[in-house]
Amino acid sequence: MSASDPRPASDVSAGVGLAGLAGLCVWIVVCREWASVADLLNIPGPRTPLSGPYAALAAVLFSALPMVAWSLLIEKVHRRASTGIDWSRPRALSAAMETAITKLAGLWAAWGLIAALYFLARWYWQGQYLFAMEVLSAAAPLLLAGSLLYVPWLDRVLVNPRDGAWHFGAMLIGREAYDPAHVRHHLRGWAVKGFFTAFMISILPPGFALVVQADFAAILGDPVQLATLLMEAMFVVDVQIAMVGYLLTCKPLDAHIRSANPHLDGWLAALICYPPFILMGQGGPLDYHPASADWAVWLGAHPTLLWTWGAALVTLTAIYAWATVAFGLRFSNLTYRGVLTNGPYAFTRHPAYLSKNAFWWLSTLPFLTTGTTADAIRNTAILALVSAVYWWRAKTEERHLAAEDAKYREYWAWMARNAVVTRAIERLRVLSTRRARTLQPAE
Repeated sequence: MSASDPRPASDVSAGVGLAGLAGLCVWIVVCREWASVADLLNIPGPRTPLSGPYAALAAVLFSALPMVAWSLLIEKVHRRASTGIDWSRPRALSAAMETAITKLAGLWAAWGLIAALYFLARWYWQGQYLFAMEVLSAAAPLLLAGSLLYVPWLDRVLVNPRDGAWHFGAMLIGREAYDPAHVRHHLRGWAVKGFFTAFMISILPPGFALVVQADFAAILGDPVQLATLLMEAMFVVDVQIAMVGYLLTCKPLDAHIRSANPHLDGWLAALICYPPFILMGQGGPLDYHPASADWAVWLGAHPTLLWTWGAALVTLTAIYAWATVAFGLRFSNLTYRGVLTNGPYAFTRHPAYLSKNAFWWLSTLPFLTTGTTADAIRNTAILALVSAVYWWRAKTEERHLAAEDAKYREYWAWMARNAVVTRAIERLRVLSTRRARTLQPAE
């Protein structure tokens, strides 16, 4: 890295995510100390920590509000040309309604398709997804009513109000010409939001409850319990900030979906990492846990090594959470919402995937087994396949982003020249390729 070869500017500043992290931490402290807070403010009710599912849901609000405030008041993202908004030349409401009605038809139809899929898919009505369905069912009337105000208001200032929602509405109404490419863009974007929003809501409560209820003082001397709790706290940060990203995909925040991945292999690589399609789950074809223990078992007789190993795992989890926080309002799988070049993305293009896979290898130690040597070989090979899936995901994402934005291509090339981790991995790849191509003499 040098002054003559500067890193491309990031579309997202570090301040947005840090503001959200601060808001989340404040809410967690309030929930942990609720008895004192309730006494201070004379609030009626129980004097126990707020660790229920709705407290976890409220954490999303406490994360989102500082992020929105920072974006609008400090960075003034709503003034960026990339929003597609011209606030200085609002159209008359009557003119805006001409496009807004068609757009509402396209928007509501997309929501109807998502609702139908929720209804038909059995997994949404059992286990952890029940909470997500409860939340989304309650939110649906509010979204419908809010869209009646939001869409005409926004259409008054959009430079080009005929977006994907409009084209889908025009296709359904059948009175005006539409562009099928815009329709596909619209449906892909809402497919991402529909699938991942339900999943993210479903996983909010467990980790949040664990962190709020945790007795840190009781486990300070236990490296395994302390590391496990700190890792859970990092996962809470990841889930909460990511949830904000999925919810706030709107143009006034410059956080809208520019495009969703158009490549089928990109969707396959992503979806097999999440329920109900997950292949790495218990009993799945890529389950690398049978006849295995974990780091705490294998290193249990070595206290110093336990502390060191636990610290390494916590560090990897913190990098994983940092990679999400760095996205600010723009986190989302399978979408392009701007180019991120700062934070951990200044060292490697895929810090979340890299840290996650390193975590799995260090925490599972698949080459050690409670079963047979064959079990160890299988687990090691299968975890290698899991890592290969994430390499596949990374490549499909790079292909999508490189096709969408010249700035990403510039960032990709800059990383190849300057990023410490990316350059090291590339050197290893080149070295292994050269060795594979070297002809060996016959014996």
